[in-house]
Amino acid sequence: MLTLKQSRRLNTLVVGLFAWAVALLLFFPIFWMLMTSLKTEIDAFATPPQFIFTPTLENYLQIQDRSGYFKYAWNSVTISFGATALGMLIAIPAAYSMAFYETKRTKGTLLWMLSTKMLPPVGVLVPIYLLAKQFGLLDSRTVLIIIYTLINLPILVWMIYTYFKDIPRDILEAARMDGATLMQEMVRVLLPISKGGLASTMLLSLILCWNEAFWSLNLTSSNAAPLTALIASYSSPEGLFWAKLSAVSTLACAPILIFGWISQKQLVRGLSFGAVK
Repeated sequence: MLTLKQSRRLNTLVVGLFAWAVALLLFFPIFWMLMTSLKTEIDAFATPPQFIFTPTLENYLQIQDRSGYFKYAWNSVTISFGATALGMLIAIPAAYSMAFYETKRTKGTLLWMLSTKMLPPVGVLVPIYLLAKQFGLLDSRTVLIIIYTLINLPILVWMIYTYFKDIPRDILEAARMDGATLMQEMVRVLLPISKGGLASTMLLSLILCWNEAFWSLNLTSSNAAPLTALIASYSSPEGLFWAKLSAVSTLACAPILIFGWISQKQLVRGLSFGAVK
């Protein structure tokens, strides 16, 4: 019969093995995409798939020579960080007012904001396209920054609101008693305390903006097209170029994966956020 200590070790081992199995299952598509990107088009189409092949960087070189990868990457960086910065500038004051000056309509307002995420994007494509055309914003980074900000704003406000609700009001009341203005209260007291939650919210916003494809495909053509548009360009009526498609997808995923890995400490802190009690 197992002792309590042995039982705990066995449970830890089982949980650890299960976690590794889930992690490998989630990582496998990325691994397969990377392997395919190092094959020639003939090897990529081979049936059954070849696990032993001669790696080549030809696909990566052709992507830069023929498509100009860095142009699309810069557009993605500009749009994602621009939309995230603008969204945070709007979401932080909105969440602050809802968390610390709550009324009977606050919860209803938050639910209404979230309900807008249920609207299919194609349902508002025509009016937004016509507005962008009228104001001369088609194929510009500005229109994507505005659109990405608006579609992610409900999630940003809701997340920051939940983080702010965990902060004891006594901390802010103490700052007011010391003579802090509203701006000083937010900048010097509230933001430092909730930086973990804000960091995880920013990371989520960056991921959502980076992965958004619907609006980039419909509102841009060449000048402001991000990486999602570049990926779609390798799917043509003539067929799919699996090796090149995998290569450009790898290059598109790599920056956000690296950024997420670097920011994982802040992300974990944000997901387990809570003020000192």
